[in-house]
Amino acid sequence: MNMAESERLASLFEQLGYQSTETPEEASLTVLNSCVVRQSAESRVINKLYRLREWKKTNPKAILALTGCLVGSDTKPLKKRFPHIDYFFKPGEAPPWLEEATAGMPLPNQPSVCTYVNIMQGCNNFCSYCIVPYRRGRERSRPVDSIVNEVKELVSRSVKEITLLGQNVDSYGHDLPDKPDLADLLYKLNGIENLARIRFLTNHPKDMSEKLVKAIAKLDKVCEHLNLPVQAGDDDILAAMKRGYTAEDYRQLVRRIRKQMPDIALSTDIIVGFPSETGAQFEATLELLRELRLDSVHVAAYSPRPQTAASRDYEDNVPAKVKKQRLAAIEKQQADIATEINGRLLDETLEVLVEGRKKGKWHGRSRSGKLVFTTSSESLTGKTVNISITKTSPWSLQGKLISD
Repeated sequence: MNMAESERLASLFEQLGYQSTETPEEASLTVLNSCVVRQSAESRVINKLYRLREWKKTNPKAILALTGCLVGSDTKPLKKRFPHIDYFFKPGEAPPWLEEATAGMPLPNQPSVCTYVNIMQGCNNFCSYCIVPYRRGRERSRPVDSIVNEVKELVSRSVKEITLLGQNVDSYGHDLPDKPDLADLLYKLNGIENLARIRFLTNHPKDMSEKLVKAIAKLDKVCEHLNLPVQAGDDDILAAMKRGYTAEDYRQLVRRIRKQMPDIALSTDIIVGFPSETGAQFEATLELLRELRLDSVHVAAYSPRPQTAASRDYEDNVPAKVKKQRLAAIEKQQADIATEINGRLLDETLEVLVEGRKKGKWHGRSRSGKLVFTTSSESLTGKTVNISITKTSPWSLQGKLISD
């Protein structure tokens, strides 16, 4: 979400005559887009703001602005803490000092081959650990026609793949007059000529309908890749997190999805060290992941977020050392699982949309979201190519380009 919003902000400034610089020291305008989903992310933001204080002293006429989820409704504490910042504006909003921005954020003139599209803002779930609803507000969906027109314009600018974004995309449309849902939107987007692929995130297991699962299975442009955060494998922890489902509910959902799409790649998110998480409760999470054998797992250690129910109602009583051990245990187990899953792709041919070049190799993703590298003397950016996999690892694949 932040990447998409930063891209739109950059486009706005470019239209106003700004050019990007390599470092803040060279800039006349610096905008920091903040993430505070975890303490580690917030700490990086705070450290950066303090470092920019010296830049502001030597460049007093330059503009320094802060946006993103660090900015809440009441900015007085931030202004007191960071008096060197000129402007604060909430995530998704326009810069308050620019009248030109009132009409909305422009699309990037030269977007990436794979581009993010925000379809909604906010979240109504209020998971006990999450700060997002307090920063981005309640769910607000964009009209279907607005999204379709934006995607058509992006495709005209050479975009091949879009990823629809929302804090909970499965809730899309419930606040709109005609009550369209995400499946309805996918059907509309699937008909756009020259659009090759569609992805979407983030999903909430309790809100993933059978209608949506059937749409994913049926629509040819919707990729066979789904992020489905479970967060924990113990029912008591899930209840404390206010997730709204049990571990068995999650198991059944994965089974239903795989029944309709046996080859779908599934990823999930895990939080370790939630308040009072015992060794047995953590083992339940490990067991769930061993049983389901998902393609990838994004794991983070719990950190209390101010204003959330968890920070108010629970003591952060799992030692940092234990959190680190549990995080490492999940990462090790998942590396073994991913090694096996990706190993099956050796000598297989994958369809890859090439996004660019890095360290002398072209890179892109398969429809199932696998990161694939290859070599070629020709420019491959934006092309969909077939690659025969010659080497696998838990995190990426390498292969040989197959000529048409």
